[in-house]
Amino acid sequence: MTDETQEASELVYVPEPSWLPALVAFGLAAVLAGLFVWWPYGVVGAIVAFVSIVRMFRGTSDDVSRLPRRQKLTTAVLPAVPPRKPSA
Repeated sequence: MTDETQEASELVYVPEPSWLPALVAFGLAAVLAGLFVWWPYGVVGAIVAFVSIVRMFRGTSDDVSRLPRRQKLTTAVLPAVPPRKPSA
């Protein structure tokens, strides 16, 4: 048995860490608080949430545009031979 490690044939792309989801949550919480406490809180929260959502969508479209269009498959997706039932 040889200890050969094959190179990955498909790559997984993960987004960069971001504070934007937390800012959206903060903005929506401020909008909700503005309904009950003082309306300027709601206005500031709406602005923060809107700007954060726009930046998230722009960042996502930038990430998607940088991805390769096609990946070369070097391994079979499904097993070439169906699994055998264990003999009793």
